Amino acid sequence: MNQYEWKRRWKFILLAFALVIAGASLWYTEYLVRNISIAERTRAELWAKSTRNIIAMPDVNDEYITFIYSLRDSLAVPAIVVDSADNIITWLGLDSTKTNFDLDSTKKYDPKYFRRQLKEMKSQHPQPIILDLNTINNEKWYVYYRDSVLLTQLKVFPYIQLSVIAIFLLVAYGVFSSAKRLEQDQVWVGLAKETAHQLGTPISSLMAWTELLKSRFNVPDDPLILEMENDVKRLERVADRFSKIGSKPILHNHVVFEVVEEFVNYFKVRVSDKIEFILTGDEHVEALINVPLFDWVIENILKNAVNAIEGSGIIKIDIRENLVKEQVFIDISDTGAGIPRLKFEAVFQPGYTTRKRGWGLGLSLTKRIIENYHQGTVFVKESELGKGTTFRIVLNSNMTYVPTTS
Repeated sequence: MNQYEWKRRWKFILLAFALVIAGASLWYTEYLVRNISIAERTRAELWAKSTRNIIAMPDVNDEYITFIYSLRDSLAVPAIVVDSADNIITWLGLDSTKTNFDLDSTKKYDPKYFRRQLKEMKSQHPQPIILDLNTINNEKWYVYYRDSVLLTQLKVFPYIQLSVIAIFLLVAYGVFSSAKRLEQDQVWVGLAKETAHQLGTPISSLMAWTELLKSRFNVPDDPLILEMENDVKRLERVADRFSKIGSKPILHNHVVFEVVEEFVNYFKVRVSDKIEFILTGDEHVEALINVPLFDWVIENILKNAVNAIEGSGIIKIDIRENLVKEQVFIDISDTGAGIPRLKFEAVFQPGYTTRKRGWGLGLSLTKRIIENYHQGTVFVKESELGKGTTFRIVLNSNMTYVPTTS
């Protein structure tokens, strides 16, 4: 299992574990809410039956009545009693006004306020508690009640709690990921610059040796020596690429077709002659690019295409300009094995590779060079297993360049 698959599997495991914790928390809260709700309905029923019994009670001492009322009301939740015509008979645990008070501090009855409370109670508990008054005409009262503040808070608390925890985890993950990415970038930048420095001396020696060969054997136009010079120049460009990692590259206007054609001519003689390269499109469109870094992008995608082709195949490069959006489209298509749709984003992740000896860095570097240094985009435009893949590079043909050092 490669590093990408291992990291992806652990992400799913941690996500599943987090969902189990969240589900258990919500289930237990729902269990508490259900039990408290049953208890509150029991209290409401007790209050309702007490009210009915007090109405039917014969005249007794006023102090006893007061005690019974206080005991009854201490057990109940906010409630409203209505008759069959929805006329409000009495209530409990509600202000009879919002803020309106007379000068003598007596409360006013506010019909709108009580109607709103009654509507809210009906929405919470559509089935009322029925009081049979045992009168001649079988009159009945209906008791509607509202959840207590504690129960209401308990219903929403787990969602608030989980939301706060999720926000905290996302912020923490973002901070730690940024710090880790910055540290990795610094390591890669240092390694790249050191590599460029180490390559400098042998490249200079190889250039001198090729000049010595031409002069000693008097063969300035020998094709083998010319190819050796091309390879040395290529090494020089590679060293130049590494030296530019982490720095602000300078972009210039270049004819995209010419830059791509030059690299393809160098590249195709170094791969199997069973692979055919086709370059089409607009031969005059220009874009702001850094040639050494852009060559690296083309090289990585072409190598990926060559590795995807088993035996013979075709690699087609098509360059077009989108005049409406002032963009240049570079489509690189191959007739290789193809990429599953679920892997379209994964192929650009560092460490993702399908090759046994691959490092999984080529397309990751490609994405970084295009997006961070050229302010463009690169993505898998389309792919079909067994038929091939098309990568699209999008460059801006007319932009104000703002380089980054990511």
